[in-house]
Parts: sequence; structure tokens; C-alpha cells
Amino acid sequence: MNAQPFTLAGEPLLALPSGALFQPEQGLLCVSDLHLGKADRIARGNGPLLPPYETRVTLDRLAAAIDATAPRIVLCLGDSFDDLAAAGSLAPEDRATLLSLQSGRRWVWTLGNHDPGPIDLGGSHLAAFTAGPLTYRHIAQPGSRAEVSGHYHPKLALPGAGSRPCFLFDADRLILPAFGAYTGGLAATAAPLAALMGPGTRAILTGRRAILTALPR
Repeated sequence: MNAQPFTLAGEPLLALPSGALFQPEQGLLCVSDLHLGKADRIARGNGPLLPPYETRVTLDRLAAAIDATAPRIVLCLGDSFDDLAAAGSLAPEDRATLLSLQSGRRWVWTLGNHDPGPIDLGGSHLAAFTAGPLTYRHIAQPGSRAEVSGHYHPKLALPGAGSRPCFLFDADRLILPAFGAYTGGLAATAAPLAALMGPGTRAILTGRRAILTALPR
């Protein structure tokens, strides 16, 4: 699996190379910022026409993460769809894939800023979700502890390695990378992230294998 083990609030976690997070003791797989239907949303806004394959690529990656971890719970940590209209306009084959992935396990949609309301695609819809000592929500709340969030799409560039999506974590919080195929990113050292993260923040880069590294000064 080439995952990177680490802990938050004493809870064992695995950062998967794909950008998914696995919480083994809870049987929970978490992915953030799928942004399904982004090409559709851009086309509706008269933007550039992008190849409409990002939903299929993202769902295939999600299926692979589920196969690798066999979770009891799958948690989609907000911005699962690029907007609510995108949720309603999924291709029939993509809708069928998503429903098949939900079969036999608990599926939770955490509300995000792009998809702030319920969708007609199975599962439950919550503002936040608690598993063991950890609280999962889409956007980090300053001062929170034992918190897992997404939203910022952190990326980190290392010499000779290029820029990769990454996990960011310190003693109190973890911020997940975006899982979607068409998502951009914010530098891990950018001001909004620096304001949230405490001393000793580390990153786990995604890619062929998950790589733990300190943040550059």
C-alpha cells in the first residue's frame, strides 16, 4: 500500500499515497474534496471545455482505496461535488458506480462550501463526524484539537520532486489533500495554512508512495 503511518491525538492513522486517510481502529476511510463534476460546472459557466473524465478517474481512485482498506465507513469530507447541480447531473454509469461503492458499508457526506446541502445519492449528510478521539469537518476551526479537515488542497514542492498534494499535520490537527482529479492546490507554507498549523508541522506527500517530510523554513 506504501502508506505512511502516523498518529493524531494518540489515534493510529495511515496516509495513503492516493491522498486518502485510513483510521484502522474505526475502519474508516476518509477522502476530501473530490469535486466531482468540475468539468460540467465549468462548462455551464461558459468556461473552457475540459475533458469530462475527471469524475470517472476520481471514482476509480476511490474504488481502489476502498479495495485496499476494506472500510466499514467511508467519509467524504466536503466539496465532494463541485456544486449541487453537478451532483444532479452525474452520468448514469458514474451514479451506478458511486451507489455500488456504498453497498455494505456506512457512507457519510460531510457538507462543504461547494456542496452545502443534501444530495440524492445515498448515505447520510452531516456538518461534522466523530470517530474515536477525532472530529472530522470540511473547514478547520481555529483552536480546535484532534481535528481532521480538508478545504485548502495543500501542496508542497520539494527540490527534485516537483509539487505534490500533501497531508499537513501538527499536534492538534490534520488537513487532507484534495482527492479529486481536477483540483488545484495551495502551497503548504501559504499564509492561510501557516495561520492554522502549529510548531513542528509536518507534511506527507502523495504520489507513488507517501513520503513524510518536515516543512521547509
